[in-house]
Amino acid sequence: MMNRRTFLAAAATTLATPALAFEVDPIFKPQRVAMSAASAPGQILILPRAHFLYYIDQPGSAMRYGVGFGKAGQAISGEFYVGGKKEWPTWRPTDAMIERDPGHYGKFKDNDYVQPGGPGNPLGARALYLYRDGRYTFNAIHGTTAPESIGRSVSNGCVRMINEHVMDLYPRVPVGTKVTVL
Repeated sequence: MMNRRTFLAAAATTLATPALAFEVDPIFKPQRVAMSAASAPGQILILPRAHFLYYIDQPGSAMRYGVGFGKAGQAISGEFYVGGKKEWPTWRPTDAMIERDPGHYGKFKDNDYVQPGGPGNPLGARALYLYRDGRYTFNAIHGTTAPESIGRSVSNGCVRMINEHVMDLYPRVPVGTKVTVL
């Protein structure tokens, strides 16, 4: 659990970093868009090649958000559901991530260290955990400390969003929400 002092220090450090000076392309900012009437409200549709996530919240209409997505060979597809949600989630890379890039994830090798939640955590402010057939897939829709990755295919399989955008989406999406990645 993060105490107030640690949180404030992390927040101050994050605010001082140039990454937050990054301005996302306006096309990737949240906006209301028309959807096919065949798309049922209460579901998420992700179009990886376009780098958009659509939360269909009413007939014929959705909120569209720009996302970063999995790089070649690590992108997910198919049907999922939101099996859990967390504010300021903790994080640990998968064993496969540590093996693929030991230089980057070295502090996690041969131990059980889990990075606490907070502004410097790669999962950002919120996480919606993706499940399939009753099991966690080790993928999520989450915030990011790398806003420049929005509109690009660079992640290890997860769906990245600007922290403010995932904070907007998070309360709208209940556990059990269907997620389709085309």
